[in-house]
Amino acid sequence: MVICLKKQKQCCAQELEVGDCWIGLSLADSSGLILAARVGKHTDELIDELVVSTEGKTNCKQFNSDDWGGYERVLPPELQHYIGKDKTQRLERTNGIIRQQTSRWHRRQNKFGKVWEQTKVTTRLVVSYFNWIWQHSRRKTTAAQRAGLTTRSWSWDDVALYPTLI
Repeated sequence: MVICLKKQKQCCAQELEVGDCWIGLSLADSSGLILAARVGKHTDELIDELVVSTEGKTNCKQFNSDDWGGYERVLPPELQHYIGKDKTQRLERTNGIIRQQTSRWHRRQNKFGKVWEQTKVTTRLVVSYFNWIWQHSRRKTTAAQRAGLTTRSWSWDDVALYPTLI
């Protein structure tokens, strides 16, 4: 799990969530499926939300991360925690792909998103796209296919029509 920075300097005055905005992702190492994503300030609470939302989606008891101290404070002791760039390369690559495909997350652009609620909605859409529609250029499969959740690449119609609970 790696948390990537997204600056938010000019939010609406009435908005409570202002300042630096981080997007935290947890990724299944074997398939590349994004298990959970959270948006917020770079705090222990953000990591805690990410860990809680990842629980139950995998039986993996190992987290790989960078060396920010929040992980040690938040991760439960029963989880193995490995620190280092060699363990987070796949997630860093996923972050790069997602950032390049999402114009609101390009840095130093006039289209850069500043409202946190829109960032949260965009994050949900991007995770759905990355997991179910986007095909790896070499493997020609989606992350959901590699995780055994589907047998084919989905379309936006499939995502929109899939029955979910709100």
